[in-house]
Amino acid sequence: MRWDALFEDMEAQLAAEQRLALESEISERARVEMAGIALIDRLRGVLGGELSVLLSSGMRVSGVLAHVGSEWIVLNEAPQQWLVPHSAVVSYQGAGRRVLQDSGVRARLGLATALRGLARDRAEVTVHLLMGALQERALFGVIDRVGKDHFDVAATAAGEARRQGNVSSVVTVPFASLAALRSLRGQEI
Repeated sequence: MRWDALFEDMEAQLAAEQRLALESEISERARVEMAGIALIDRLRGVLGGELSVLLSSGMRVSGVLAHVGSEWIVLNEAPQQWLVPHSAVVSYQGAGRRVLQDSGVRARLGLATALRGLARDRAEVTVHLLMGALQERALFGVIDRVGKDHFDVAATAAGEARRQGNVSSVVTVPFASLAALRSLRGQEI
């Protein structure tokens, strides 16, 4: 009987060591896998769900995550939509743990692509700018042209159509100065 107990104890110790080794290997694989996950893939996992973003300007924007591009997201907040560059975001709340990778066309859609769509549609927008010391300034108007790293806004009074006589100025905005861009929901981003 004594030998049986000794062998049972040795078998239990070996099984425990194997279990610990397996748990350690699983933990290490999970860490390695997590290291390869991009934030954009986690954001895609939230598509259709609620997301709140804190901007570097201090402003918080919340809504249903409608689109994820390589440099931006779109949040639907009735009756408007928000285009938010990733570079203006301090934190995301509601990102969850689900991951959805996309190596297709959507993964390559940059900020310029989204802004060109708004310019093409002549959508009325409110452009929220980052100013020094976390101040924010907003411009209302229509996006006229979009370059590689900047865009022009034909500034008008709220509700006025973009016509020559209604344009008070044309403001060139570097992408790096964009905190967020808001459009009415009927003018899809």
